[in-house]
Amino acid sequence: MSYMALYRKFRPSGFEDVKGQEHIVTTLKNEIQTGRTSHAYLFCGTRGTGKTTVAKILAKAVNCENPENGSPCNKCSTCQKINRQASMNVIEIDAASNNGVANIREIIEEVQYSPAEGKYKVYIIDEVHMLSTGAFNALLKTLEEPPSYVIFILATTEAHKIPITILSRCQRYDFKRISVDTIAGRLRELMDKEGIEAEEEALRYIAKAAEGSLRDALSLLDQCIAFYPGQKLSYDNTLDVLGAVDMGVYSQMFNYIIKSDVTGCIKLIDDMMAAGRNLSQFVTEFIWYLRNLLITGCPGGGEGIIDVSSEQLLNMQEDAAKTDADVLTRYIYILSELSGQIRYASQKRVLAEICFIKLCKPQMDAAQDLSSVLSRLVVLEKQLSGIMENGIMAAGTQPEGSTQKTSSGISSREQEKYDKEKVLQKAVTEDIKEIIRNWNKILQHCGRVEQDMLFNAKRLVSESGTLVLQFTDPVEEAYFKQDDSRQLEALKTIIANVTGKETTIETRTVTEETDLQFTDLSQIIHFDGIEYK
Repeated sequence: MSYMALYRKFRPSGFEDVKGQEHIVTTLKNEIQTGRTSHAYLFCGTRGTGKTTVAKILAKAVNCENPENGSPCNKCSTCQKINRQASMNVIEIDAASNNGVANIREIIEEVQYSPAEGKYKVYIIDEVHMLSTGAFNALLKTLEEPPSYVIFILATTEAHKIPITILSRCQRYDFKRISVDTIAGRLRELMDKEGIEAEEEALRYIAKAAEGSLRDALSLLDQCIAFYPGQKLSYDNTLDVLGAVDMGVYSQMFNYIIKSDVTGCIKLIDDMMAAGRNLSQFVTEFIWYLRNLLITGCPGGGEGIIDVSSEQLLNMQEDAAKTDADVLTRYIYILSELSGQIRYASQKRVLAEICFIKLCKPQMDAAQDLSSVLSRLVVLEKQLSGIMENGIMAAGTQPEGSTQKTSSGISSREQEKYDKEKVLQKAVTEDIKEIIRNWNKILQHCGRVEQDMLFNAKRLVSESGTLVLQFTDPVEEAYFKQDDSRQLEALKTIIANVTGKETTIETRTVTEETDLQFTDLSQIIHFDGIEYK
């Protein structure tokens, strides 16, 4: 006998075997038990969530000679005929290939004849959204008032394409994506029945890769078993078969990016391609990894939301602390564009490598939005921090006004500015530091005009210790220095809401004298979640 795929072999035959759709199963069983079945149903949901399976079970249940708690007995002659697809009472139609007016007219003619056996004639129309406009119009009257012995079950993955006139005539049931836990539990149950050993981690990975579709999960499981017949299904074997990548590789790639290590990124892509991994899948899963980093950076650390082990969650929390949400959002945006392009690209690898170079070097980003500028600032901060830590700013004195280099290779003017920064850093109050650290969060609450002006303004501290906004354009300073001071007061309110700090703000326009005298605080205080050094 030929081999039967797992999803066919273990297709549920009763409502009690349906997984992850309890809200639908319970309602249908109650309708059957009380005799309140509808004349038309619409089953909506993504692929592999049980729409057609539940439709067939419902067709059996309404015709079953001895229903048990609303579920078919699967023992009577009617149930057995339907299971063998030999019943004339259950008619399955694929609307993708039978979508014309003529096909619907055939149905309309057939419904006039009562069933030769059993109680109901059940029409299951799969992918009903593929029907033409004329076919929908032809179906309307019959769908609204069919004979008492006819039930229509319409199934679709795209309910938004169905006319409202059809929707209003049906009881609608939305099938949810099945959870990873439910799919993994079902896979374990089936592996036990088949007598095949499988690691729990391997089954959970397959469950996650199926993206809520139990049928897809069973197909992937079939593929893995076929590749390693008679062997225990291990996590590593599963990754090999599916062309997937271990989570540690995503963490490694992320760290290369934040370190601006282009060579490391390219080498990792090369190793992955040499191992036969799927590049498109890698990009998609890396986006999910970054998405998970965003969640772990939120209060609560993502526990209970992200389906990973406690050890993996700890590693992700460490990665999330290395950057902030704006930079992660930029990474996700760029990679999402790549994910849409790479599917049809003739040079997938080159396209991917350019993308990762762009992630490492934000100055290459032509978009020049706030997130890309922030990424460039983060890179500059790290470079400056590295310069200071390596002693390149070591003290050395030169005559005033001299531009000679010190022993460390910098001019006396730069050395003087650095010395001022050290003194200034000690003088800045904790309230001002808190405001500078959260500056980008503050900007997000401002209007677009105010954002542009404030983003370009330097943040300084005056002799009296108050915050100073220094503009290059007198018009911009005047905008915040009007008589009624509405804009300035609004900014103070936003700062108070974000940081809990009330502050006095002065404004000024840059001159050669003020530019030399004061240093931009953002150069010595790291902002928006980056630790103060």
